Amino acid sequence: MARHRVFDMRFADLYPNYVTKAERKGRTRSEVDAIIGWLTGYDDDGLQRALSRQVDLGTFLEQAPAFNPNAALIKGVICGHRVEEIEDPLMRKLRYLDKLVDELARGKKLENILRSEPAAR
Repeated sequence: MARHRVFDMRFADLYPNYVTKAERKGRTRSEVDAIIGWLTGYDDDGLQRALSRQVDLGTFLEQAPAFNPNAALIKGVICGHRVEEIEDPLMRKLRYLDKLVDELARGKKLENILRSEPAAR
């Protein structure tokens, strides 16, 4: 399968859009960073390095230090597609990120956005 053009975009060009979307709804850059960190494993320094190095989006996601295994708990529709049904693993990771930022902008509590495994019964 051919690599989608979106993955050639610089993450540093996309990141401000996530922050702006959140801030327009009264959320903060630190909440966006918390979402990115939870999903990808990037700490603040790693995120800043990725932004300053101008890595492309594909590289940012592929080289994520510790992609969260609970990302599979992210369900729903983003850009007209059910995120859990997206076959391309890299596109699914991107849509996970999009979905989390959307949930933040819609006012969902950060604790609920950062999904954890349901407790065993």
